[in-house]
Amino acid sequence: MALWRAYQRALAAHPWKVQVLTAGSLMGLGDIISQQLVERRGLQEHQRGRTLTMVSLGCGFVDYPDALITNYYLWPAVQLANFYLVPLHYRLAVVQCVAVIWNSYLSWKAHRL
Repeated sequence: MALWRAYQRALAAHPWKVQVLTAGSLMGLGDIISQQLVERRGLQEHQRGRTLTMVSLGCGFVDYPDALITNYYLWPAVQLANFYLVPLHYRLAVVQCVAVIWNSYLSWKAHRL
């Protein structure tokens, strides 16, 4: 909980910087999950440049129609549930958790052979 409180303080003090770093971190985490859990590359075959590219993008658009369609199904449902069911102080955490899953999907979709 101390880490979460530190994050909230940093977010209040430097919202733009923290959000940019958060987005990049979530994209990188999504790529790591994609490579290690979905593609099962292992640490020796992990493409570090790919992860760095995803971190650098921070957020991005994958030009696949089904990814875009999935986006339009996923995020409205997440936000509807988030706004109606989740207390205010947990909403950011819910969105960030879903973002990690979404970024894993985008990374897998963008880099599958």
